[in-house]
Amino acid sequence: MEIKIYTPFDPAATAEKNKIADFLSEHLDQYGDKREDIMRALEYAQKEAASHGGFIVTGTRKEKIVGAVVINQTGMKGYIPENILVYIAVDGGRRGEGIGKRLMKKAIELAKGDIALHVEPDNPARILYEKLGFTSKYLEMRLKKNKAEGRKEAKDKVAEA
Repeated sequence: MEIKIYTPFDPAATAEKNKIADFLSEHLDQYGDKREDIMRALEYAQKEAASHGGFIVTGTRKEKIVGAVVINQTGMKGYIPENILVYIAVDGGRRGEGIGKRLMKKAIELAKGDIALHVEPDNPARILYEKLGFTSKYLEMRLKKNKAEGRKEAKDKVAEA
């Protein structure tokens, strides 16, 4: 397997971005990430959007992507990990061949500082992360403001009527 690394402002990444997004979209479909969200993460990593940057690592065989990792840098240090593992995917027909492990090891080697990630409790990749030294320190909670604001706006409209 050939490992390719795409760093910010890399013209090769710009040319490959759609292929990488298509690959991630196809092989992460069970997690429901929209292609446009994947594209934004890739643009962030390549500093095409306002960001601190990051990098993309892909594994290819016969010029076909078989795995990809996207790391975005947070611009923080110490109290927030410097890097976020945004995406990792391996071709469904190639799982169990060590592709994800090789790509993650390369990403860990390239990352400057700590790496955080989010993983579903039943995701089989969790075992890989633990073998690589990741630990579960926190329970993540999120507030989706657009939903919370939408409920508040609806209540306000009812109150006004």
